[in-house]
Amino acid sequence: MGGLFAANLLLRAGWDVELYERVGEELAGRGAGIVTHAELFDVIRRAGAAIDDTIGCATHSRVTLDRTGRVVAEIPLHQILTAWGRLYRQMKDVFPAARYHFNKSLTRVEQDAARVTAHFADGSQASGELLIGADGIRSTVRAQFLPQAKPEYAGYLAWRGLADENAVSAETRRVLSDRMGFCLPPGEQMLTYLVAGRNNSTQPGERRFNFVWYRPAHEQTELRELFTDAHGRYYEQNIPPDRIRPQVIADMHATATRLLAPVFVDVIKATREPLFQPIYDLQSAELAFGRVALLGDAAFVARPHVGLGVTKAAGDAALLVDALAARRGDVPGALQTYAAKRLEFGRAIVAHARLLGLGVGPPGITGPQASLIAHLRRPEVVMREIAVPDWAERSIALSRLQVT
Repeated sequence: MGGLFAANLLLRAGWDVELYERVGEELAGRGAGIVTHAELFDVIRRAGAAIDDTIGCATHSRVTLDRTGRVVAEIPLHQILTAWGRLYRQMKDVFPAARYHFNKSLTRVEQDAARVTAHFADGSQASGELLIGADGIRSTVRAQFLPQAKPEYAGYLAWRGLADENAVSAETRRVLSDRMGFCLPPGEQMLTYLVAGRNNSTQPGERRFNFVWYRPAHEQTELRELFTDAHGRYYEQNIPPDRIRPQVIADMHATATRLLAPVFVDVIKATREPLFQPIYDLQSAELAFGRVALLGDAAFVARPHVGLGVTKAAGDAALLVDALAARRGDVPGALQTYAAKRLEFGRAIVAHARLLGLGVGPPGITGPQASLIAHLRRPEVVMREIAVPDWAERSIALSRLQVT
């Protein structure tokens, strides 16, 4: 997504842009739910796409349910929630198809004072004045220029999925349709909300429930077991949803039934292909390397609790293009200007996300942070702090609480 933001903005700023995608297939079916922010909408418009009522689904409040389904807390909060695939399709449709190249796996980058060249696994190469590495958390570009910056496992994973709205019960729709719903088993977090449906429809009955369920998981034992398929093959980074063992799904369903309110169990069981993602932190000490820049998840990855992943990528792209315009003809200098500003921002959201992540973990923690963790696990605090628009102000307030 960061690559599409940057490519569209650069094209409209007069650059000759080519976009190279690692995978060899359409990406619109990937991803899950996204919390939107005003900055994200601003960049979408600037990239040449329209924002209208079909961009996402509105929620008007947040509610926390206990295991029986009883409401334990509720707060008013209006937000627009959308789907990754919805935004990807929108950004892809406004970018010239002839400039979007699939199945181009980067192997290395070379540069001199005037040009930078990308070499791909199929033997081809591409050269230009500027190369943007927006190639995700496992970035090949970052691995070459900043090999010491690696993802750090946070100690828990997120089960995720999308369930068709018409596949859940009427009671589930009644309780969750215009709310972001939470359930908080000890040391865990479950949330769900509506996003656009399979054909990007936001019409009632055609939407989908997105769910995210954070659960602690030991890296060397539980994660390794989860990443092993029915044939004994171990997937080091990501296991495709269709390769997850049926017993793993059955165990997840049984645990959900034991820990979560019935409406959340309904959403989970209506999800055709649930998946899980280990949660990582990633920080880069540098973002600019001559004529090469890191952007989006290749640069920083903050835990999803802040709900800023796609918005950060959009902001990265906008600031990079602005820096290039301000220092026309001086690509390395422009990239240094970009890096100086986005390094501070990236560090701030990673720190804030780590703070919010203290709410997920084994119950019964003692020690200096015990009172802070207890505070972060209160329903009212979870609903007030997770994926909210004014995250910077929240971060300052929580940091003061952490100090005291």
